[in-house]
Amino acid sequence: MASLQTLTKSLSGWVIFCCCCCLPLFLTSPLPPQGAGVASTTLHACRLKTHFQAPYIRNRTYTLAKMARVLDQDTDNRLIGQQLFVNIQENNRCYMMKRVVEIVVKDVLLTEAKDKYPLAKEVTEFLASLTSEELSKCESSGQKEHIEKNLEEMKMKMKQLGENGKTKAIGELDLLFEYIENACTDAPKKGGHKKKN
Repeated sequence: MASLQTLTKSLSGWVIFCCCCCLPLFLTSPLPPQGAGVASTTLHACRLKTHFQAPYIRNRTYTLAKMARVLDQDTDNRLIGQQLFVNIQENNRCYMMKRVVEIVVKDVLLTEAKDKYPLAKEVTEFLASLTSEELSKCESSGQKEHIEKNLEEMKMKMKQLGENGKTKAIGELDLLFEYIENACTDAPKKGGHKKKN
């Protein structure tokens, strides 16, 4: 009986110790800010792996753009440019470029353009894989209204240019590639994007 009383006293002592010492430590330990896990996951999902920068696909993309630029009759307008980022915070720029790629693939490269240019199929498959695989979990953190407005303006401009709008979009694939690289990788940011004719 004496040993049971000793055990009970020891157990009570440990419970009191834990309540007095450990609980305050637990309650005062810093917690991550609310929503921080979601934000960091989204940010991490908006990053491309290094194989994106492989010279082979870059050369294919730039060559296709050069072919189309020869046929572009409009040197005054630009579809892929800094205007896409108006009112868009830096942490949403990769998501914006993901959406631009989806539009260019669906509305331009998967149309009759895929039969018109010899490298279109290969570049289309590469760009489609960026959005459907590597950037599939990349989402915006707010600013949906601004993002949709800027995308709508790009689509409207392309539509107003008619058939030449598609040619222009293909002719600017090299710019699209650079904007994706700047927004979605940890590559050193390049300076201004000069218009190429």
